Amino acid sequence: MPFSVAVAGASGYAGGELLRLLSSHPDFSVQTVTAHSNAGQHLLDVHPHLRSLAHLTLQPTEPDVLAGHDVVFLALPHGHSGALAAQLPDDTLVVDAGADHRLEDLADWDAFYGGEHHGSWTYGLPELPLAGADRQRSLLAGARRIAVPGCNVTAVTLGLAPGIAAGVIQPDDLVAVLAVGTSGAGRSLKANLLASEINGSAAPYAVGGVHRHIPEIRQNLRKAGAASVSLSFTPVLVPMSRGILSTATARLADGVTAADVRQAWSYYDDEPFVHVYPEGSYPKSADAVGANTALIGVGIDEAAGRVVTVTALDNLVKGTAGAAIQSANLALGLPETTGLPLDGVAP
Repeated sequence: MPFSVAVAGASGYAGGELLRLLSSHPDFSVQTVTAHSNAGQHLLDVHPHLRSLAHLTLQPTEPDVLAGHDVVFLALPHGHSGALAAQLPDDTLVVDAGADHRLEDLADWDAFYGGEHHGSWTYGLPELPLAGADRQRSLLAGARRIAVPGCNVTAVTLGLAPGIAAGVIQPDDLVAVLAVGTSGAGRSLKANLLASEINGSAAPYAVGGVHRHIPEIRQNLRKAGAASVSLSFTPVLVPMSRGILSTATARLADGVTAADVRQAWSYYDDEPFVHVYPEGSYPKSADAVGANTALIGVGIDEAAGRVVTVTALDNLVKGTAGAAIQSANLALGLPETTGLPLDGVAP
């Protein structure tokens, strides 16, 4: 008997991607979809590509509409999940793709988000190394409240965490510059996302240490073993619908060799969705489009004494919806890879 599923915020990009992946998942059955301003519309009116779910109509995002399902995915803007989730039954698996339950430190929440802090949930990044322990995967089994990482966070964390865990890079001099597709900004109408504004252009945003994903990255790298983290993080909006290409660099620890670096990133050798490219090869953002993969190239800048990691992922799949389903699979005791695409889409 499939698990019954509701998706809140189904009219947005993240919600639509959740539905695309869930529609072919053998153990999940989407019963309910909800929205705010689009409530009352047929799902196909807002997501005409989801033909297999043509029978669904968007309902209001209210607790009584979501209650009664085995699994509830929340694809809502930050500040909208906390109060809603608190009204759902404790035995329901609730997976929050928004920011409300990611940060453990109240001071971080106040500094970067503000408003009521609803606490932290089990973190939905299975591949994250935990210093002196297992991988984050071990904490997801049986969880009933899961917080999905931010998409940029996933790219930077996966790129750098093995080096932190192995002690081959220094955590006090990290730099990350990301090329980010426009769907990461959501589906709401914004002037800077109009085709005439973004086509043929690249535009930095949240410059100078103010991006909301920074404390989450620092939190993850501390879990991987860093005593403290200093990170300069700059995202750049580029004219592609999907994708993130993160170039993250770190200073080599004293005495570390190229062989030590390769050995550190072999941490991912058995991971189904994180793949490290051969030495001298680096991914393109297009390599991961449509797939639940994070693709990583690792090199050394000998002159600068730095490790360079290049990580590509689809912000809507491994960066959001795929990560949510991957974590839900683990929580429910299903094979982790169930219903998730390994192959991307080209051209």
